[in-house]
Amino acid sequence: AILDETDSGLDVDAVRTFQGIEEYQKSKDGALLIITHSTRILESLHVDKTHVLVDGRLVAEGDGYLVDEINENGFEQFIASANEKGENNE
Repeated sequence: AILDETDSGLDVDAVRTFQGIEEYQKSKDGALLIITHSTRILESLHVDKTHVLVDGRLVAEGDGYLVDEINENGFEQFIASANEKGENNE
C-alpha cells in the first residue's frame, strides 16, 4: 500500500488515532510506503526503513533512528547536503 500525505489536514489527535496503519503493519501481508512531510504520524508506528528525498533525489536513508534525527534537527541538513551535491554534479 502507498499512503501519500495521508496525515495532511488531520489534527494532532486524529493522527494519534490513525490505527488502520498499525493493523495493516501487524497483518504482514504486504509492504507499506508512507510519504509524508510530517513525522508525527510515524511516532506511533514501527519504522524499519526511512528515506529522505530532496528534489526527487535520495539524500539519506536509514532505519527508525533517522525519523528521530529529523524530529530533533529538521530537514535543513538534508536540503543543504542535496544542494552541495547538486552543485558538484553540475
